[in-house]
Amino acid sequence: MIVIPLGVSSATPTAVRHLPSVALWREGSVFLFDCGENAQMRLLQAGIKRSKVDTIFISHLDGDHIFGLFGLLSTLQLQRRDKTLHIVGPQGLKKMVDTVFKTTEVELEFDIKYKELKDGFEHEVVLEDEEYYVEARPLKHTKLCIGYRFQEKDKPGKVDAEKAETAGISEDAQFKALKNGEDVTLEDGTVVHSADIVGDPRPGQSFVYVTDTEFCENAIRLAENATILYHEATFGEPLKEKAEDTGHSSAQDAAIVAKTAKVERLVIGHFSARYSNQFLLLKEARGVFEKTWLAYELRPIFTNPAQEKDIISPRVEIIDLKDKRAQKSRKTFKPEAKRKGSFKKRRFKRKPANARYYKSDSDQSRRGRYKKPYKQRPEEDQSKSSPHRPGKPLPITPRTPFDDFDRF
Repeated sequence: MIVIPLGVSSATPTAVRHLPSVALWREGSVFLFDCGENAQMRLLQAGIKRSKVDTIFISHLDGDHIFGLFGLLSTLQLQRRDKTLHIVGPQGLKKMVDTVFKTTEVELEFDIKYKELKDGFEHEVVLEDEEYYVEARPLKHTKLCIGYRFQEKDKPGKVDAEKAETAGISEDAQFKALKNGEDVTLEDGTVVHSADIVGDPRPGQSFVYVTDTEFCENAIRLAENATILYHEATFGEPLKEKAEDTGHSSAQDAAIVAKTAKVERLVIGHFSARYSNQFLLLKEARGVFEKTWLAYELRPIFTNPAQEKDIISPRVEIIDLKDKRAQKSRKTFKPEAKRKGSFKKRRFKRKPANARYYKSDSDQSRRGRYKKPYKQRPEEDQSKSSPHRPGKPLPITPRTPFDDFDRF
């Protein structure tokens, strides 16, 4: 299971942060939590195929969390998607999507199954599979906002091969039955109990997505013993009053939730644009819960690095603008520094519009008003650019570290 933050800003994007969206990769399938503006482009840059998206979970109907959905659905239509897409969110989500595509006269040819939750619900399992399920609980915001927990089901324990061989187990079907918790009867009538051969079940991993909420009990319930908790940290504790007025959490609130719920790892995101240095929020959170990480866009968070490290790799260069060493290593155009005293600025007298230079000796008499004789201008190297003869265009300095990627 791999978590990839696609956008970690709140309300408005900045030069280096995009609007909220988090992708969860598991066994080749992709689950998208919120779909802020430009989410589909960030999927490409993260090295994730948009066709692999199976389910989209929308927390609430604020524009910064949903405006990227319409573009993503339109792209899937152009790619001739034929697989059913599941979308989970608050009531009114289907009406919003239908209105947009009715207005733009686009007819989606693939099936979309909506699961809408009404205001006032307490708890519901919104998606279930043989190997995992997703549960939802309401959070505390200015409107209905939903938190999600993606939970893998417990996996069977490992079979003790030596004990199985001693007990007379030799066929694959017998091993499979024991692993599924079934007792096996041998030909001589001996019963081999599964509990004697198979170890304890292995608990599945979990990912919890909590955003746009004040500190609340449901956030703790969702995050109980989670592997990874992604929690919003819109403000710092000095702006606690503003956070409560707008229905958001501080970094300290997120850390208290993580500590109370006994999670393995806390990842904070959804930063206000006022914080150009998110490490202030990280320091605040680590004062309460040490195992806190900052969410970096496009930087994968692995639950099993040894096996997952090479599965997803970003297709653009990830550089922190605060890292001066990384900035120096970047190959971007920088104008040459001018040395003092290397040349003197020339000043020319203003000439009439019809003034000309003449090259031939016979025209010397016609240059009476000019003191300096004309000198043949040396031929310039055509390969070099100059203000008079432009050559190869200069590279454009990117605004952000994500603007200079190759188009794909």
